[in-house]
Amino acid sequence: MSEFPYRLAVIVGSVREGRFGPVVADWFCRQARQRDDLVVDLIDLAHVPAALGGAAGAVAPGAEEVPFADRIGAADAVVVVTPEYNHSYPGPLKTAIDSVGAQWRAKPVGFVSYGGISGGLRAVEPLRAVFAELHTVTVRETVSFAMCHACFDPTGEPVDADSVNRAATALLDQLGWWAEALRTARAARPYGS
Repeated sequence: MSEFPYRLAVIVGSVREGRFGPVVADWFCRQARQRDDLVVDLIDLAHVPAALGGAAGAVAPGAEEVPFADRIGAADAVVVVTPEYNHSYPGPLKTAIDSVGAQWRAKPVGFVSYGGISGGLRAVEPLRAVFAELHTVTVRETVSFAMCHACFDPTGEPVDADSVNRAATALLDQLGWWAEALRTARAARPYGS
């Protein structure tokens, strides 16, 4: 019998002023929260201490000050919401990823990307190599938004909701399968033993 719901950490990977990431992450979290097989922990790197790439060490008002590594450790699966900056992903995202070690191991990671014509996919591909080195499993399904500002209406809802909502469902379905399988495996035998 499943031990669901699984815990899904959603990481907002951009910390730039005026960033579009929160619009994309909020939509994705709304999709995820409609499901009863998971609980969402939204981690905005702009509100993580500066040592982990956050903006000036700011912490959101009322936010729990749980260390980033502990939040990743508590997660059964992770989704990284990333823009594409200069054909890759943001530096603060890499800093945050590298600040965590064993907490990543034997967990599934998915991607929601956004950007210009490539939809942020040129940021996702190098991230797959980074996460392979951390002993995670990256899932094939992704959600990407090309020319992202035109993909959302002023209320933060996608213009082509049916298509992207289906893509989000496919991503979450894959993450759920891997989250359960890997959580069961980690409980039976710690990873690396």
